[in-house]
Amino acid sequence: MPGSDDSISKALLATTPEAYGEDYDYHALRQYQMCVEMADRVSSRRMIANSFFVGMNTAVVGALAVALKEGLISSRTLVIAPATAATLMCIAWWMMVLSYRQLNAGKFKVILAMEKHLPFAPFAAEWVALEGGRSRRDYLQTTKVELLVPWLFAGIHIALTVAILVRAF
Repeated sequence: MPGSDDSISKALLATTPEAYGEDYDYHALRQYQMCVEMADRVSSRRMIANSFFVGMNTAVVGALAVALKEGLISSRTLVIAPATAATLMCIAWWMMVLSYRQLNAGKFKVILAMEKHLPFAPFAAEWVALEGGRSRRDYLQTTKVELLVPWLFAGIHIALTVAILVRAF
């Protein structure tokens, strides 16, 4: 991710406490709280989007299965079109998860830079406790799993399409 710790800290500290005035510490803490809340909101939006995509993919798989069982599939287009759309939706989902991951990584870099100017640094300490994410035994990043799920659904769509085409035609 672009931006070194030094460049982030330089961009973060727009003014000195002396030049800002007596409310510097209070406002710095409020801005820190706001940044943490915004990072949490991004994670919440990501989970809502994931729920939408899981629901849509499940509906497509279910609809194709019901159509096959009921003999409603009369042409290859009725199989290939929804499966192609669903596979493209999986690619869009993967790209969205990747974007959210990058956005949150940037937000947490800023939060960690802010913590260097506060008495406690809970997120920095949490990252140390998790060994910087290097140990899968101690910490498996959620976004690594999230990035896999769209490809699993895409595989299901492709496999189901091939199975339907082989069976029906």
